[in-house]
Amino acid sequence: MYRTHTCGELRLIDAGKTVTLAGWVQRTRDLGGMTFVDLRDRFGITQLSFNTERDQALCDQANKMGREFVVQVIGVVKERESKNKNIPTGEIELVVTGLNVLNGAKTPPFTIEEETDGGDELRMKYRYLDLRRANVRKNFELRHRMAIEVRNYLSAQDFLEVETPVLIKSTPEGARDFVVPSRMNAGEFYALPQSPQTFKQLLMVAGFDRYFQIVKCFRDEDLRADRQPEFTQIDCEMAFVEREDILNTFEGLAKHLFKAILGKEFSEDFPRMSYDDAMRFYGCDKPDLRFGMKFHELNDLVQGVGFKVFDDAELVVGIKAEGCAGWSRKQTDALIDFVKRPQIGATGIVFLKWTEEGLKSTVDKFYTLEYLQKWAERFSMQQGDLLCIMAGGADKTRKQLNELRLHLGDLLGSRDPWTFKPLWVVDFPLLEKDEESGRWHAMHHPFTSPIPEHAHLLESDPGAVKANAYDLVINGTEIGGGSIRIHDRSMQEAMFRVLGFTDEDARYKFGFLMDAFEFGAPPHGGAAFGFDRWVSLFGGRSDIREFIAFPKNNAGRDVMIDAPSHIDDIQLKELGIVVKG
Repeated sequence: MYRTHTCGELRLIDAGKTVTLAGWVQRTRDLGGMTFVDLRDRFGITQLSFNTERDQALCDQANKMGREFVVQVIGVVKERESKNKNIPTGEIELVVTGLNVLNGAKTPPFTIEEETDGGDELRMKYRYLDLRRANVRKNFELRHRMAIEVRNYLSAQDFLEVETPVLIKSTPEGARDFVVPSRMNAGEFYALPQSPQTFKQLLMVAGFDRYFQIVKCFRDEDLRADRQPEFTQIDCEMAFVEREDILNTFEGLAKHLFKAILGKEFSEDFPRMSYDDAMRFYGCDKPDLRFGMKFHELNDLVQGVGFKVFDDAELVVGIKAEGCAGWSRKQTDALIDFVKRPQIGATGIVFLKWTEEGLKSTVDKFYTLEYLQKWAERFSMQQGDLLCIMAGGADKTRKQLNELRLHLGDLLGSRDPWTFKPLWVVDFPLLEKDEESGRWHAMHHPFTSPIPEHAHLLESDPGAVKANAYDLVINGTEIGGGSIRIHDRSMQEAMFRVLGFTDEDARYKFGFLMDAFEFGAPPHGGAAFGFDRWVSLFGGRSDIREFIAFPKNNAGRDVMIDAPSHIDDIQLKELGIVVKG
């Protein structure tokens, strides 16, 4: 045996035992007559003790070991004189009687400690070294536990785990597909699935009733901290259900995970908010409810007085930052600089402060105290508060104010990662119009059904139709969502017509699904949850790459294996692909 115990296993009760350990050398401390080595494996760290008086040759051998050497040691467990309360094995050490170097190691390019000196790109290049760090490994222990709990919950709810194909047909209606050329069918391509959407619907037609899968999905889109070209989702579908059944089932999943993983209990139902209210009061469809700063509109109180910025605006809207009236000019100017950044694109902010001297605004020359008092009443303002007001086109201004709201939440420490505020957002628009092309696009996907009372408006007034859809939002992050699906062929054909599909195009891309609807498709619906996002949320981080074993960087590259890469001309020829120089 290479080992009888792991490096995180031994305790004071094991004193006197002769044991064998194996692992990596984390650090060596030569104190003259004594040498101490910290030996690490996945399970923890054990201190090894070498004494020159006891065995000079063994001590010399230990002193020649570098960081990350792989070694096997035999020794006797002994109580430590100087205990380390920071590690579980800190009361004991191993007095080494035998040492076998299994493999040497080059000096690693960064320190393999919780606080490392390696930057993101360097750690990704040597990801297999980064994964040795205890705090990184804990991310994957969390991911493992969450996957088990997801399977336990859904299995107890009679869901059946079914694998769906990875090589499918390209139907680029959402993000771009990753395509895979077929050698056996020259000139034709598979696509990697953006989601198993049509397959899980077909499983409902097949009578499977409740399906789930923890599945890899692929989208060729620009990357950010919470987005990767390949990601994992908890994919689910249920037959013979309405929206309420779906929400209850997956709210149950969320509550189960909160309790099983974090020990947090939610006795009350998650609140629900319409899409329209989310946009009106928070400027986005995934509001962070850990703090207030609800939007209040001011058009009726500020327009027609002669201040052109407000008079010409489609919307004048603001938020209240409690206790911030004492902020300096430098601090409020920094807020203006923040919203003027190109990513946000605002022109400025109007401030109203309520200090000990009373109400004072940056537009006092246009508005009397009587006006300012009405603004303060609209926001239930108290002495010490600060109003931040923005104006412009309605949609754009709401989005800009949302960015300011989140920024203020960060500055005020109101976004504690260990406080959780879940929310269902419902009643999304079914469709959104591309102003350039004049075409309608599905806000979620083309298989989402309208709410029943709007079904008759689908072709006559598509912009008025609400979707029978829902998103689960936690702390301003969209964890997942879904919808009740269309299960009737005529309704699905109508949806395709509204989206601008010709009959031929709809049949070519989705004829298999519409044909299946003619063989007794039950009412069905489902949801999909971003597993990577959910794990990172529970891990208190915003970057999902820390919870993916081998992630891509922001350019979509795996810098460790240097992918994507060129392929040989022979391979291209086999695939019938000609690359023009």
